[in-house]
Amino acid sequence: MSSQDEAKRAVARAAVASVAPWFGSGAAIGIGTGSTADLFIDELAAHRDSIAATVASSERSAIRLRGHGIRVIDLNEVDTLPVYVDGADEIDGSLAMIKGGGGALTREKIVAAVARSFVCICDASKLVDVLGRFPLPVEVIPMARAYVARQLEAIGGEARLREGYITDNGNQILDVHGLRISDPRALELQVNQWPGVVTVGLFAARGADLLLLGSAQGVREVRRA
Repeated sequence: MSSQDEAKRAVARAAVASVAPWFGSGAAIGIGTGSTADLFIDELAAHRDSIAATVASSERSAIRLRGHGIRVIDLNEVDTLPVYVDGADEIDGSLAMIKGGGGALTREKIVAAVARSFVCICDASKLVDVLGRFPLPVEVIPMARAYVARQLEAIGGEARLREGYITDNGNQILDVHGLRISDPRALELQVNQWPGVVTVGLFAARGADLLLLGSAQGVREVRRA
């Protein structure tokens, strides 16, 4: 196992400890999507009998949860979630993130909006000074793809269609290269207002509340200022 994989496994275990207060409470737990979220789901399996239900941000995560015997419900069945646990493709010091490398950005953003607390789990390679090295995903309604691509190019990005990929919502994703995102909240607001954009993979208006960051030195906790 690589050091990066070991760091991911360590933060997955730390995330289980962070959600343990809700075991046996009857509350549902929000679960994200991606390689680190997969490890978190695997670690949760040992506690399946204490977890009333989960809400998954993708079909991929729902299948993995059910495979471990963990109940998955629709988000419409709950008014709120105490906590949502998910990874990030990039995260900065303010705990704003780029998400959507796995294609689940819209559902991730919806589940995060319902949760009272957002716990981000990732390895130290994801922590950056300025967002944008990782291509920014933008989910678009197919007929708006070319229009949105032109809008993104007008602000300095190079928009590339994620070939052969359709989201769980039946839409397409543009991956935007070449951006240096010094004000993620403002860019999130700007892109989300363009007709045809379902959502942009910037999680700044609703960023993480707690970052569990794994490295060779262990797991470090960073809380939102």
